[in-house]
Amino acid sequence: MPLIPEEPQIHESVPGPRASSAAGRTAPTPRPVPGPGPGPRPAPPRGAPASSARPGKPGPAAPPRGPVAAPPAQRTGSSQPPAGKAGTTGAQLQLIPAPVAGAIDAADEAVDLLLDSGRAPGEILVLTTGERHPWAAHELSFGEASYWAQHDAAEDVFYADATAERATGRPVVIVAVNGGTDESAALALPSAMARAGTLLIVCGDPQRINSVLGANA
Repeated sequence: MPLIPEEPQIHESVPGPRASSAAGRTAPTPRPVPGPGPGPRPAPPRGAPASSARPGKPGPAAPPRGPVAAPPAQRTGSSQPPAGKAGTTGAQLQLIPAPVAGAIDAADEAVDLLLDSGRAPGEILVLTTGERHPWAAHELSFGEASYWAQHDAAEDVFYADATAERATGRPVVIVAVNGGTDESAALALPSAMARAGTLLIVCGDPQRINSVLGANA
């Protein structure tokens, strides 16, 4: 089934203000009624207990408090990803249109939107089908041991080649289709879907991506 291109807008639900409690309301001033002595009774002071208020039709009750949602960074399987097609692993699919030369930039923008929405950096894995991401190329210049140690620590966004088998799954996987053959892309996309826990974002040419997915179906 072809993917529908979407703008890179990633929203996370944020808990709204709690409903105000009825306990903070002050009771209305009761109406004086004739008493046994001369003159009306003095009105009780404002803020008197509700039992002394005048009878009448009760007002609308305050809505009950519901459960408070956890901050987005603490969510796991209950995260609300962008709307998209459901994959075989249960993750959501989102396609962000981008040319080959701009696929990495689109992936970086998607990362920024995810982080701004509260997603933890260690939950994001970025894969490339062509040239390595500049961050990955820079870190690999210090040696693979240091590079993969950052992957295993899972404290920050990690960038790897789509064919890197050592790159394990994370809740969010972003694939930048920035080159490579159709055959390599056909292998990379299902592999990325298997690694994605809740969301897979594919950045690239929609026609090529849908063609690859259709050929792989």
